[in-house]
Amino acid sequence: MYSRECGKSNYYYETVEVNVSKVGNYSFGSYGINNTYGYIYNNSFNPFNPAENLLSEDGFGCDNYKFHLKVYIQPNITYILVVTTFYPNVKGNFLVHVTGPGSVTLNRIIKNYSTCSVGDWCHSYTKSIGFTLDDILREEIQPNIPLHKQPLLVKISTALTTIMFVGGLINSLFSLLTFQNKDLRKIGCGMYLFASSFTSLLTISMFTIKFWFVVLTEMKISISLSVFQVCCMSIESLLKICSYLDAWLNAFVALDRTVAVSRGVKFDKKMSKRIARIIIMILPIFIMSTIIHEPIHRDLFKYHTQKYKSDEFNVWVNESDEYENWINKSNEVEISTNDSRTYVIETHIWCVTRYSIAVQTYNTFILFFHLIVPFVANLFSALYIIFGVARQRSLIQPEQSYKKHIIEQLHKHRQLIISPVILLILTLPRLVISLLSGCMKTSSKPWLYLFAYFISFTPSMLVFVVFVIPSKLYRKTFRQTITKLWRR
Repeated sequence: MYSRECGKSNYYYETVEVNVSKVGNYSFGSYGINNTYGYIYNNSFNPFNPAENLLSEDGFGCDNYKFHLKVYIQPNITYILVVTTFYPNVKGNFLVHVTGPGSVTLNRIIKNYSTCSVGDWCHSYTKSIGFTLDDILREEIQPNIPLHKQPLLVKISTALTTIMFVGGLINSLFSLLTFQNKDLRKIGCGMYLFASSFTSLLTISMFTIKFWFVVLTEMKISISLSVFQVCCMSIESLLKICSYLDAWLNAFVALDRTVAVSRGVKFDKKMSKRIARIIIMILPIFIMSTIIHEPIHRDLFKYHTQKYKSDEFNVWVNESDEYENWINKSNEVEISTNDSRTYVIETHIWCVTRYSIAVQTYNTFILFFHLIVPFVANLFSALYIIFGVARQRSLIQPEQSYKKHIIEQLHKHRQLIISPVILLILTLPRLVISLLSGCMKTSSKPWLYLFAYFISFTPSMLVFVVFVIPSKLYRKTFRQTITKLWRR
């Protein structure tokens, strides 16, 4: 299917390669039960730009709208004959009749064009790499239908979002109750975890806002276009900032612990706390500066499609300009023709990202940077703590081999290695989704893409599980805080 006219994208077509033996004027016509249009192109035909390479066209022949066109063509040059229907969403058989001074060879062309481009030839958008929640749910959410009547995928994703928000809220609340203790915040590690308790709440909140923004806009709930544009430019970027902050704060927790082990009794707690305050203030600014390109390159893409609905109505309705200012609850405008065919014009508004090749390369680098560097910092810090403590113990207890000391420390501090590995595994799906080709259709495996996207945000729900529960000191502080609150 392609757009024969602006806003009318559902036209079936056939492409036929034409080669002639002699130069001259040739006539092309069609016969069949359906009314057809005919187009001749030089060398190639691009369904997303039908005006390119166009030599001749005709849709109003003598035989009931069947085309009859004449064109001057030459040998040794490939021409493309495109035959399409007068009405959208119509299929049928047809015959092509060609006359001219020489022999003519016709070969049907079967080619699957890329799904990277959407829209019509007046308004088109070429997808870049990566999937977002918009791309995953866009084809699943049914417009103008209540939530309880939506497909199962949408209902389950709604339930999962609610569960994740409640779980993230409980996680952040418990973490804040733990690290509000001033004694735990006397060193940098406690400061980072206290800040992480806030950012994890922000992350899961922004994730929930993002989900409902996608659902409500795809359901065509009334919303101001200016509000839609602001949300389009800001929500995804804010979500990334919060998730990156989580990852970096976890990494600085590990680095602070490493410094404490390496310095031993010489570790300066006041200096550690001072550095933590500076980093907590600078880190959001640094992360924002690395993804400033995102809101700049995000925009709304609007196009129209026309679909055949029924032949039961015979009332002309003019397409309104209401979408210039509002995204209405109904994005459909019925148009009836004189022969009782009724069509529905649908308006689609997408939140899209338009990157140049250079910016796309930079964006990919930033994705890896904010994922891999915190993971490496976490992992190497854990290994340094384990091997560093083992080396110190081997000097104090020479009767036990260095290897046994390492095994003991690995058993004692195994959570220091397990935690970053688990966080990386949980975050990897988001990286993979961000690097997939935009030409892939999410509708083929929507459950896989949806669960991969959701899983990648679970680390924001695990601050309490990863840092508080494994620590005797943190668990004790949490119990004491709960006891105090209970007694009040």
